[in-house]
Amino acid sequence: MSDATASHTSTTHFDDRLDTDTRISNLEVVGILWRALKLVSRARGLFLGKIGLGFIARIPILYLPWLAKIVIDQVLLQEPFDQSEVPFPPHVAPFVAAIAGLSPMGIMAAVTGLLFVLLIFFGSGETWARFSEGEDSATQSENAISEGGSGRSGIIGILETLVHIRMSQRLTNHLRTELFRCMGRLPMTVLDNHRIGDAVYRVMYDAPMLPRMCYRATLEPLFALVGAAISLYMIGYSYGDVAPELVWAAFAVIPAGLCITVPFSGISRRVQQESRAAGSATTNALEESLGNVSAVQSLGGMAREKERIDARSSESFRRYRFVKLVELIVGFTSFGAVVVFGFWAYVFITDQVIDGVLTPGDWGVLFGLGLSLGLTALGVGTFWIELQGNAAAVRRVFFFLDQEIEKPGGGSFRLEAFAGSVRIEGIDFTYPDGRQALKGIDLDLVSGQLVAIVGPTGAGKTSLAYLIPGFIRPDSGRVLVDGRDIEEVDVDSLRDQVSYVFQEHVLMSESIRDNLLMVQPDATEADMLEALTTAGALEFVRALPDGMDTVLGRSGDTLSVGQKQRLCIARGLIRDTPVLILDEPTAALDPQTENALVQALRDASRGRLVIVIAHRLSTIRQADRIVFLEEGEIRDIGSHEALMGDPASRYRRFVELQGGG
Repeated sequence: MSDATASHTSTTHFDDRLDTDTRISNLEVVGILWRALKLVSRARGLFLGKIGLGFIARIPILYLPWLAKIVIDQVLLQEPFDQSEVPFPPHVAPFVAAIAGLSPMGIMAAVTGLLFVLLIFFGSGETWARFSEGEDSATQSENAISEGGSGRSGIIGILETLVHIRMSQRLTNHLRTELFRCMGRLPMTVLDNHRIGDAVYRVMYDAPMLPRMCYRATLEPLFALVGAAISLYMIGYSYGDVAPELVWAAFAVIPAGLCITVPFSGISRRVQQESRAAGSATTNALEESLGNVSAVQSLGGMAREKERIDARSSESFRRYRFVKLVELIVGFTSFGAVVVFGFWAYVFITDQVIDGVLTPGDWGVLFGLGLSLGLTALGVGTFWIELQGNAAAVRRVFFFLDQEIEKPGGGSFRLEAFAGSVRIEGIDFTYPDGRQALKGIDLDLVSGQLVAIVGPTGAGKTSLAYLIPGFIRPDSGRVLVDGRDIEEVDVDSLRDQVSYVFQEHVLMSESIRDNLLMVQPDATEADMLEALTTAGALEFVRALPDGMDTVLGRSGDTLSVGQKQRLCIARGLIRDTPVLILDEPTAALDPQTENALVQALRDASRGRLVIVIAHRLSTIRQADRIVFLEEGEIRDIGSHEALMGDPASRYRRFVELQGGG
């Protein structure tokens, strides 16, 4: 499939706009696996503890088959220990020597005592900590967050399970946090093309699969192979001379199981990726519909949205059915191979017992060891297939971890203070879709001014403002802050000097106080009151039932548009940074509130650089300098009076077309 076809397929069924080429080979899976394993260093001690306890948990394998042989041959059949030509392995020999002179009942008592000790420490089965999960990627990922288990119960099983859970949580928490950090640092041009629902799905449901991938690639095969090695050793040591055919068959069963299932890995990866992409598309649809529920209701779109959610959800379930179908086919194939081996081993061992080569007790030993090897072969055969689903999820996480994040030039210089000089030199900028937003921009800005950026829709006003805090990177030219190129400046220190109030009024669903403290945790009550007063918000805040402690609804939607706008401005003001940028700050204000705000901004500009993107003439004309943009180029710079006095001014023509003067 070509890249174009892959992209078309992805965008036809799903919402991926950035992560469109999702195909990976077996070799790339190995690379993803190696990278995932390096993250295990975050929980190295727990990982080593899990390995140590896992090895201890294999101790019963060394004894249980031979205890069964002793019960059959020496207790039930009452044959002496030296009757059989099959030697006991070295680790069982001391126990045999200690009970060799006992009566059958004494032998049974000794065996029962040893079994009791093993039961206390190792239990009689497995220990797993997980919730009931559905047949979908989301609930399985939720389970993986705090998953833990052991091949044993008892004291060892409980300890191993607790270590496993702690390790899963630590690795998941680290990866989720790191993925969130990277997504929060993506350039604005990337964020504009990425949907929130997909981001939530990757953080919540893809990231938890990394620990499970690490376990399945290391601990599960390690312990399976250790168990197989123990079984093979005991078969070879005790039966290598009397039944060499069985030894060779036992050695062949595990690689045979792997060879049978590896050809299914490609299709398994593909259906797993498509299932997760379909799941994130459903999350996208839910987030978009609920996030814009007011518009949906007001425009009568609920029926259409219900159909869209239904279609996305149905597609997600359909894709997961493909995942289960592949798993069932692989499982059936692997299990069939194990059944064939088991049947052959059953017939072979039974014939040897009938011929007198082996004892009935040997039948119990070999059948137990053969069953263990068969299950190991089944596990090894399916582990690579199961790993493909984990790899599909982890690849989606690594895709965004590998994105170039907002660190202009990877600069290390920290901008501890700002004297107030911003210089923009020869800037050109084009968006990824080909739209050229800025052309040949040269501009000097200094502290102590209220600067208005003006122009028709699409002129490049917001793009110009985005340059200052480094939200976008120019194709050519540079931005200097106090004479230093921001490509050399640490992005956090740069943003510490700039407060940007966006045109979209986004508030957290917390109290007004929490919204203000979010940007300035050290703000005092007086600081918050001053910011609310300057933004013209104090009067309506005091009128609320709980004042500043009033909890807002989703995105602040319990307030009017104008109230939200004033709170957003207050939140920007309270940071008290040397540079304050406001995008359309007066669009939803009444004339009286607008005049008060603009006057407050003029007062604030005495100690800082205040930049306002505006359309309303009443706001623009009070600025110290006006920067007029048109088609991405600066056409005029000056005060309102000076530009209106120039007959050739493009700004004057713009004002006259708006009916101003």
